[in-house]
Amino acid sequence: AILTRVARSHVRVGTFQFFAARQNWQAVRELADYVIWRNYPELQNRPARYVELLQAVGERQARLVSSWLGVGFIHGVMNTDNMSIAGETIDYGPCAFMDEYDPATVFSSIDHIGRYRYENQLGIVQWNLARLAEAILPLLDEDYEKAVNQATEIVEAFYPQAEECWLDVMRGKLGFKESRPDDRELVESLLTLMHEAQADFTLTFRCLWKGILSAEIPTELTNLVGASAKVDKWFLSWRQRLLAEGVSPQEASERLRTTNPALIPRNHNVERVLSAAVKDSDFAPIHRLVEQLAKPYEASADSMPEAEPPRPGQRVTQTFCGT
Repeated sequence: AILTRVARSHVRVGTFQFFAARQNWQAVRELADYVIWRNYPELQNRPARYVELLQAVGERQARLVSSWLGVGFIHGVMNTDNMSIAGETIDYGPCAFMDEYDPATVFSSIDHIGRYRYENQLGIVQWNLARLAEAILPLLDEDYEKAVNQATEIVEAFYPQAEECWLDVMRGKLGFKESRPDDRELVESLLTLMHEAQADFTLTFRCLWKGILSAEIPTELTNLVGASAKVDKWFLSWRQRLLAEGVSPQEASERLRTTNPALIPRNHNVERVLSAAVKDSDFAPIHRLVEQLAKPYEASADSMPEAEPPRPGQRVTQTFCGT
């Protein structure tokens, strides 16, 4: 069999490291020029194009990983040879989607210290960006100190910028279009409630579309995060904040449904369809799941059995390279 992988680029941070480790700076320059030509053509012929390349790679990867966080995706092994210069999701080995919300969630069987846990993924992007900066340092400026200062400034500025990308993603999940000062508190308060209740990440955000249509907290939400004064306070603050943007409840509801999937490839479902294929040569479950996952935001997805979280006996806690 032949497996063909398609991406805008298969150049990774590690590709630059390969040549930099051998001090083959001509190859590093040629690789950087190729990447600019292929993936960042707007930087061609710019005087500071290599500095701007470092910034642009950081921006793309920040947007990419923020989108992972928005759907509870955990890559698994974010080493420099698995992070695309083009800012696409490739080489995701022991990856998985989170069921109940826990920022320390790890699935990879080889990640014993939680280096690539859910909450650490933006920090790992910053670490990888620092490695890329080291690999192209001679291209940034002929003066070594100036090059180091430029690289340091870009790497240090990354995390605050990346957190803003994440906050924009989370604003969308709460139905907000506008940016307001209290948004972070609303996001973090809900995540705290979810963590305390071990609420399902996907289903909690998904059920919000029902809550905006009524002043009453939907039963689906209290079933997930519990019924308490804290939940009541958060729900009222969120609903007022959303409607303050001047949208109708119906419009807000539709916006929430199109930013929060009902279906994700949950581990127990993936395990189930793989088992059917391997043990029984039955590929129908795989085809069905793939077809369903192609339309994760449709209303019909809410009632599908595949949308349900795993029961205790179905829980898959480890994934492996090759999954």
